[in-house]
Amino acid sequence: MAQHVAWFEDLRRRDVARVGGKNSSLGEMVAALAGQGIKVPDGFATTADAYRAFLRHNDLEARIAATLAALAGHRIELAEAGDRIRRMIRDGEWPEDIAGEIRAAYAELCRREGREAVAVAVRSSATAEDLPDASFAGQQETFLNIRGADALLAACRRCFASLFTDRAIAYRRLKGFDHGQVALSVGVQRMVRADTGGAGVMFSLDTETGYPDLVLINAAWGLGENVVQGAVTPDEYQVYKPFLDRPGVVPILEKGLGAKEKKMIYGTGGQTTRNVPTSKAERGRFVLSDAEILDLARMAVTIERHYGMPMDMEWARDGETGELFIVQARPETVQSRADAAGFRSYSVHDKGKTLLTGLSVGAAVATGPVCVIDCAKDIDRFVDGAILVTSITDPDWVPIMKRAAAIVTDHGGRTSHAAIVSRELGLPAIVGTGNATHMLHDEQEVTVSCAEGETGYVYEGLARYSVEDIALSDVAQTRTRVMLNTANPSAAIRWWRLPAGGVGLARMEFVVNNAIKAHPMALIHPERLDEETRAKVADLVSGFQDNRQFFIEKLSMGLSRNAAPVYPEPVIVRMSDFKTNVYAELLGGAGFEPKEENPMIGFRGASRYYSEAYAPGFALECQAIRRLREEMGFDNVIVMIPFCRTPEEADRVLEVMAANGLKRGEKGLQVYVMCEVPSNVILAEDFARRFDGFSIGSNDLTQLTLGVDRDSEALAALFDERNAAVQWMIRSVIERAHAVGCKVGFCGQAPSNDPGFARLLVGYGIDTISVTPDSFLAVKRNVAEAERMG
Repeated sequence: MAQHVAWFEDLRRRDVARVGGKNSSLGEMVAALAGQGIKVPDGFATTADAYRAFLRHNDLEARIAATLAALAGHRIELAEAGDRIRRMIRDGEWPEDIAGEIRAAYAELCRREGREAVAVAVRSSATAEDLPDASFAGQQETFLNIRGADALLAACRRCFASLFTDRAIAYRRLKGFDHGQVALSVGVQRMVRADTGGAGVMFSLDTETGYPDLVLINAAWGLGENVVQGAVTPDEYQVYKPFLDRPGVVPILEKGLGAKEKKMIYGTGGQTTRNVPTSKAERGRFVLSDAEILDLARMAVTIERHYGMPMDMEWARDGETGELFIVQARPETVQSRADAAGFRSYSVHDKGKTLLTGLSVGAAVATGPVCVIDCAKDIDRFVDGAILVTSITDPDWVPIMKRAAAIVTDHGGRTSHAAIVSRELGLPAIVGTGNATHMLHDEQEVTVSCAEGETGYVYEGLARYSVEDIALSDVAQTRTRVMLNTANPSAAIRWWRLPAGGVGLARMEFVVNNAIKAHPMALIHPERLDEETRAKVADLVSGFQDNRQFFIEKLSMGLSRNAAPVYPEPVIVRMSDFKTNVYAELLGGAGFEPKEENPMIGFRGASRYYSEAYAPGFALECQAIRRLREEMGFDNVIVMIPFCRTPEEADRVLEVMAANGLKRGEKGLQVYVMCEVPSNVILAEDFARRFDGFSIGSNDLTQLTLGVDRDSEALAALFDERNAAVQWMIRSVIERAHAVGCKVGFCGQAPSNDPGFARLLVGYGIDTISVTPDSFLAVKRNVAEAERMG
């Protein structure tokens, strides 16, 4: 019986001391989850005892300890210590019994696979890795496409040596682990032919906010090492876990097309793997189909449920069979340990010009001088407290990453090693910018903001920023429902911990501006665009079936990110309410919009929806809402019509909506109307017969009641939501709507800025108050106090 080799099927998660975290987890999944649809490629592991026996056989233990003591005593540098130890191990000889067991196990794996020299992945699995409080991600080496027993033994020896990479030594010192107490197991696993398929990483929660109902998946063509290392910018998919078991529902909240600049494939001759550029077709399409995205998400849920904790997984798709495999699973170590009783919110003020954007990691802000490092040999010139800018943050750089104020990279996704280490160190990072190393220069002062949702921004200069610690331990209970106003959908999930009564205002136009970027009519009529704009539109819709499908899917997915964090609480989505001058600024928009002297009271809101000039665009909006409610499952979404001037106009809009599959009352659909035009108050009963509720927009209602342009500096002093005439409007519509059984909410900015205004609304009997997330707790307290006094 083999003493130094164990097959995955004979291992369990309790065997960390024997075969390390990675290999014990593989054994656990093979034994416990194969019957639940989790496929893990076959393989075996060398034991920790094999590693210790190898050291003893070559008289290495004392020599390694002496070298580490010299490092601790500052007699040698980290690079010299690591190099010296790795050379000792690589030059060592295998004990005959251990080499024989590895050869025999490899021969058995070849027999199981029916191949003469099966290709295997050789991965390091340390006995102190993948722990709940320390990931050790990327600290040791992986070798892919290894064939033959001799090559396998050489790769195993190199894995042993990688226990002493510079980054591994530095990380153990950072975490307080005794080098001598950590041993290394080698996992030998049949290769999945991801070189002709695809691979990536997934998490069973949102890595940036800790939101537990999300699965985050990154994907790239070829072998998965490029995703792990951050060498490519991968596709990103987000899936809503609670709806995964609903038949016919496709709860994919986000599909982001990554650049996927290159792919790792099998090499030839002495080269086991190599990177080649991806084709234009590969860069322009998604790696995974919707069905595959959902299959992987279900696997993530199954694994998380079995382990009882959020998980970080690597997956691979076989290009020959199309099968999906899980090749690693470890505990997630950052968000799962975060304080659930509160969180820290950052706000940026006085921003400079936007220099770069990318994917944000974390939610913090940092300012400082730039330090561009092109390659590892230059890391010694890094300046403590600077913004580290590089193409990719190789794991060898961990010692300087912890000295940085923030990190910005050209390549990588939210599951790359750079992102994982940044989260663990608590650093804001922006990955996948594309060209940070070309756009920024040493000593340039910048602001790195990860506080504005999924997009991270690098601003010119040192901006002011504020930090607020938000405690959730003592939230007042109120009869009046306090809801959220959300604008940027990519930022909506960061507020999932707030005990809000839903979303009182989700602005559709923000999704159009941030996620779609093109004018709806330009997507419908690309033939009316000039050649340059048409080419930009074509690039924009890459990965989607056609222009219309791009609009419908991107809009529904963007809105779903407002609906998911509060489900099943109501989410009121206001249909598009851009003014003509803003619509004209969208890609291709100038040719579809009239020029108006006063767009604020011009061709906006309801009047657009039945007009020949925009009705086809509104039809796409309706189809997106229908997909959101019926295909994605978010039946908590209520539709709201803005700037509806007359009851007759309401009838026309409702008729157009019904023709596009959104009939009020069918499938539980409620339709609200904004109360922002005086006619909405004067004819409140007529509007109430056509709609299920009102939402008071105090900005426009104040503007039109007082005849004051809110954007005019000369009239700024006259714009006052507390003016008696405006208060009469608000009080009157609440009373008259309630008299006929219609709900009324308030979604203006005033309660966020003015506690007294919130108390006034409670006194008038408002049903809901919707405020900006950063003011939610303060408004909630004011409402509770008003109700007690009332």
